Amino acid sequence: MTKLAVERMGDGGSIINTASVNAYKGNKKLLDYTATKGAVVAFTRGLALQLVDKGIRVNGVAPGPVWTPLIPASFSEEDVAEFGKQVPMMRAGQPAEIPRSFVFLACGDSSYVTGVIHPNGGTIVNG
Repeated sequence: MTKLAVERMGDGGSIINTASVNAYKGNKKLLDYTATKGAVVAFTRGLALQLVDKGIRVNGVAPGPVWTPLIPASFSEEDVAEFGKQVPMMRAGQPAEIPRSFVFLACGDSSYVTGVIHPNGGTIVNG
């Protein structure tokens, strides 16, 4: 899909991928998810290097725990009660708190930013 998008973009523009803080921290209960999000991080950084000469910026957003209807529908009652408490802000994010990271990376305010994964999850990540 990215290849087709790049062909139509011409020179300039922005691609923003969705990763996860789990790509940096790991998660024993979500191994497949964590591994694929790690691949998204590597893909984002490599693609940024590949497309920089075309003026296309490639970045990502790595949300942390975000409260969605999926949480109470798929987690145990105990896990729901603890969801989000593992991050320094001691709470899960709300869906409305995530999009501004994408908007920043898409707009001209980030014209000198490429290959960056913006963690948005009430936590600190290194890497």
